Amino acid sequence: MAEDSFQERTEKATPRRRDKAREEGRVAKSMELNAAAVIMLGFTSLFLLGPFIAERTLDLMRYTLSHAPDLAQSQPTFHKFFVDNLVRFFTIVSPVFITMLVIGLIVNIAQVGFKVSTKAIEPKFEKLNVVEGVKKLFSMRSLVQLCRDTIKLVVVGFVAYKVIRSEFDGFFALADMTTIEFAVTMGKLAMMVALKIGVVIAIIAVLDYAYQKYEFEKSIKMSKQEIKDEYKDTDGNPQLKQRVRQIQRETSRRRMMDAVPTADVVVTNPTHLAVALKYDPSEMGAPVVVAKGERLIAQRIKEIAREHGVPVIEDKPLARSLFKICNVGDFVPEKLYRAVAEILAHVYRLKGKVFG
Repeated sequence: MAEDSFQERTEKATPRRRDKAREEGRVAKSMELNAAAVIMLGFTSLFLLGPFIAERTLDLMRYTLSHAPDLAQSQPTFHKFFVDNLVRFFTIVSPVFITMLVIGLIVNIAQVGFKVSTKAIEPKFEKLNVVEGVKKLFSMRSLVQLCRDTIKLVVVGFVAYKVIRSEFDGFFALADMTTIEFAVTMGKLAMMVALKIGVVIAIIAVLDYAYQKYEFEKSIKMSKQEIKDEYKDTDGNPQLKQRVRQIQRETSRRRMMDAVPTADVVVTNPTHLAVALKYDPSEMGAPVVVAKGERLIAQRIKEIAREHGVPVIEDKPLARSLFKICNVGDFVPEKLYRAVAEILAHVYRLKGKVFG
């Protein structure tokens, strides 16, 4: 077992291993995709809702200024006034926050699906291990994250500079604009910068997600021994299962052979098949197959039948039909009633019984 623990992990993870990793909160996910989606769609929603937010904010300011003389009357009044205005302001901007929250949820669910797990936030004392922390600090994953963040910072800064630089000549006209014109111009500029930065981050995010997927698949790989152990845990030992099935077959066969002496007739092929039938008009609506078999089992059924005086009658078509259609314990199907009735009538005549 000591050698098994050092086996190289070369096999793809099983569904059970993936489910376990998911329960622990280990999934392939890129936070850059969240950032890109929030920047682009969040700023788009802010731009679309901007006129509504600006109008409502101006109404709030007008209301506040018009009631300014009342604020000096008493401290309790000021406190209530401040709280009311704060609630109104957050109500105004709440659509933007809700939109960003929904965007973040959708992006997360799109990456990893919907799964609620508390194991990822459970305290783990091994995380306080200084040695392991230093190892992670200088690991390949940390190096990739550092390179990614550095590239992102440089590229985002360069894109923002180029966008602002292209609009630099128009900044001289800002001094002659009204407040509303100034706000609209700056809003458009911010929107342009946000969208282009969002596109850049989205490209970085796609590459980062591919790397995160690769790292995740690598981290959950299994050795051949782990797959064998998991198979034993889930499905049991194959040898043991085979033995159980063998015992079940033997028990079923023994029970079937014990029922042969109670049969009224055994229909044969004559050498390959044997089907034992029983019929009691007072208890059964139709004859019942109490045993059937082929080759060696068929020979054993005939031997037991002869030992107990059960008639063995050759009827190749009927034997084949009964063997193919019926299982042990089944009633004879209606389409075979006539053929079986003729056999039973013949047997009962030999025994001096009255059929039906």
